[in-house]
Amino acid sequence: MSENLVIIPTYKEKENIERIIRYVFNLPMAFDILIIEDNSPDGTADIVKRLMTDFPDRLFMIERPGKLGLGTAYLTGFKWALERDYQYVFEMDADFSHNPDDLIRLHDACANGADLSVGSRYITGVNVVNWPMKRVLMSYYASAYVRKVTRIKVRDTTAGFVCYTRKVLQTIDFDRIKFVGYAFQIEMKYTAWRLGFKIQEVPIIFTDRREGQSKMSKGIFREAIFGVINLRWRGITGKIKPRKV
Repeated sequence: MSENLVIIPTYKEKENIERIIRYVFNLPMAFDILIIEDNSPDGTADIVKRLMTDFPDRLFMIERPGKLGLGTAYLTGFKWALERDYQYVFEMDADFSHNPDDLIRLHDACANGADLSVGSRYITGVNVVNWPMKRVLMSYYASAYVRKVTRIKVRDTTAGFVCYTRKVLQTIDFDRIKFVGYAFQIEMKYTAWRLGFKIQEVPIIFTDRREGQSKMSKGIFREAIFGVINLRWRGITGKIKPRKV
């Protein structure tokens, strides 16, 4: 078993899932993979099950009854990782919008002193490929808005390509994490920052998916925008606290 676990939530990812799994397993650094599969109707789970026979000690899957939200998928994966001896736990999309080669760079940032590393689209300008300008501006100014309201020193607060050290996940009280959509990404970074952990942004190039369908929606985006005010209030009132041991 590797000390590194990549968590990949899936829903209707049959076009991408085998390629992304094989790519990660061919990297020069060892990573295990945990798929959180939300009952895709396109046979994604069947593809993963077939690959599990080829990689019985490296590929794992948790099947859920339906779409229960990105945040709950990752929290399920975090709890699974903490029950085992993983030291570095990664979030990554299945669709190659995150370059798997950058897993190594995220790992190295944490191995060299960061508690949490973020694959950042905005730390060295705007590094996004294949997005329409409207979506680029929406994402960029959403992160600016989060920084303004919360005062967090992270330029890409909505990023979903992240490496957590074990001690961060052991400290965060998952029962206090409230958001299930993309606001979850903001909440986890803000919580880690409020708890005093060091966050390092690693510049990446984000490439929009070429296969499958985007999971982004206006409702998800609204949750992220309006949830930020709630996060700031919880920080002011001292409601962000470490897990009780």
